[in-house]
Amino acid sequence: MFSAGLPTRALGHRIRFVLLLIVVFGTIRSWAQGPPYQTDDPVPVDLHHYEFYVFGGVDGTTAEIDSTGPAFEFNWGAIPRAQIHVILPWGVVAPSNNPVYLPGGTGPTHFGLTDMELGAKIAWIKEGKRMPQIGSFTMFEMPTGNYGKGLGVGKVWYKLPLWLQKNEGKWLFDGGGGYQVVPQTGYRNFPYTGWLVKRELSEQWELGTEVFAHGREGYAAAQTEASTMIDVGGYYHFKKNPNKQFLFCYGHSIAGQTENYAYVGMYWTWGKDDKDKNNARNFFLSGPATDRGL
Repeated sequence: MFSAGLPTRALGHRIRFVLLLIVVFGTIRSWAQGPPYQTDDPVPVDLHHYEFYVFGGVDGTTAEIDSTGPAFEFNWGAIPRAQIHVILPWGVVAPSNNPVYLPGGTGPTHFGLTDMELGAKIAWIKEGKRMPQIGSFTMFEMPTGNYGKGLGVGKVWYKLPLWLQKNEGKWLFDGGGGYQVVPQTGYRNFPYTGWLVKRELSEQWELGTEVFAHGREGYAAAQTEASTMIDVGGYYHFKKNPNKQFLFCYGHSIAGQTENYAYVGMYWTWGKDDKDKNNARNFFLSGPATDRGL
């Protein structure tokens, strides 16, 4: 934020410098990551391009199983090197009702709308020969789920990560971490980190594996203790339209609390440079036709 006492000329120079950075960064294109993995990436959607996911998943422990689905994710390349992010999820909360986890892990099973996610991904540093791309992906979890039924936190909570990415031929490396702030009774603020290696096997297939770890999340969450997981997953690009993809991932804890993670979904991307001008009409029929990219 600019200081109120900054001289007008200096302010103008700073604004022009920021705009120049945006224009320069806006010319860079990189492969992106994110779903189906828990490790994210610093690569926003290209300017005036869009992503859409329909997905379901589970992240459960011996204390409670939390599943998501159906859920809908939309990402928009609103300005150069930045994207707007929205997830509207439904889900199930299924406590184990095991007295070992008191005062958590108890209650009836419920299904309904859970907390909606809003976010902004910004690429701050572009990828170079030796320099990884670096960006942030701040998320705000809105209290749309029913707190009394355990489907939501009941207050706005936040995810504050920083991610890095480096491409080497058909290999991609992602990593980073962040801090989750949950200002609600029964929950804890905690750190998390993820590191991913992925390889393009063919025009249709990409596979990757990650190590993902998080701290204790509180007795009101399924993840009552810290856990470290190894997840394996990938993508299938449909042959006639590689920008319509099937995504999948499964993982299990190797240290800490027993935890299982799974994700399955469909993905589409399209944008202003599409050769097929009827993409909006054909979206759910055949998927959009654009340059390949995640």
